[in-house]
Amino acid sequence: MNQDSVDNLSRVRLLQDLTSEAIESLEKRSRWRRYARDEQILDRDSESRDVFLVVTGSVEVINYSLSGREVAFGHVVQGGYFGELSAIDGGRRSANIVAVEDSLVLVVPPEVFTEILTHNPPATMQVLRRLAHIIRTADDRIMDLSTLKAVQRVYVELIRLSEEDEKTGERIVRPLPTQRDIARRASTSRETVARVLGQLARAGIVERKGRTLHIFDMARLMEMTDAIEGDEESLR
Repeated sequence: MNQDSVDNLSRVRLLQDLTSEAIESLEKRSRWRRYARDEQILDRDSESRDVFLVVTGSVEVINYSLSGREVAFGHVVQGGYFGELSAIDGGRRSANIVAVEDSLVLVVPPEVFTEILTHNPPATMQVLRRLAHIIRTADDRIMDLSTLKAVQRVYVELIRLSEEDEKTGERIVRPLPTQRDIARRASTSRETVARVLGQLARAGIVERKGRTLHIFDMARLMEMTDAIEGDEESLR
């Protein structure tokens, strides 16, 4: 194992507090895999219990409704990891994983992952914080699906994706995901996303410039997420 590999693995959040010797031992008992963009890494019905460390690239966590609609639960970017639930409880996978871009991952056997947690309290705390984040995110999504209409869920997703531009101070979404990606996050159709973006633009609330969406009236957009109807009437 060369120094570059050690450095790359040390940037994975799970391994940040491990010594170089511990990381080298982990790598020797694991295996490297490369995945091309859009290649499926894990199937929900898979019986494997491995944990995957994303060294380069990024992946998406998705599931499918009974009607076949694709629903995105989140992304795991470089430095992250996934698969820990099955390694911990021995149960089946909770979602499908697909590479968003060409990705390099280290596949860690469940017994090696368990050993890391047993002997490295900081790593255990990191996993606990991640599990807490997953639970909170799931709670938010359950609330959204239970209380919001499809149009409102698109509003909420745009708000979640937005960040403050350091130069102008305005809220922007950059890069703006495709309409398909937003639809999967909001559990709705691409047509609904296209209609919402068009309505928001005509109302002067947002403007798209290339891959950036500028949000000019965040207060109004947030107010519309609480509107009872949450549809075209909110834009008039």
